[in-house]
Amino acid sequence: MAGAEAVADSTSEGFFAKIGAWLQSTHIPEQVKDVDIVALFTNPWFIVPFAALIGYLIWKQSFNELIIIAVFIVLWWLSGTEYMQTLVVDGELQVKKVLPVLAGASVVLGFIVYLFFGRS
Repeated sequence: MAGAEAVADSTSEGFFAKIGAWLQSTHIPEQVKDVDIVALFTNPWFIVPFAALIGYLIWKQSFNELIIIAVFIVLWWLSGTEYMQTLVVDGELQVKKVLPVLAGASVVLGFIVYLFFGRS
């Protein structure tokens, strides 16, 4: 059994290493970090399809999906705040600052789970 666990661990590490290397080669984290939100929401090539999607979801009364989109937008905004930038100082994780983030994330995740599975 130990041999099978070692093979599984090395396979999963290799798999995730390949995904990490691919993400670094495409520079996706830097591209997401460098997005100009004001320019994005004034660009008609983004805002017209985004408004059409929101309008379609309202028309179909898909409020669960609208809430999920709003959560992603808020998380994107929160990730750029000064508070999030100071979670790690000099290579050390600030536990007193991380605990409220984890508590908020668990509440949001619980709410999303409730939206999809709590009501029928």
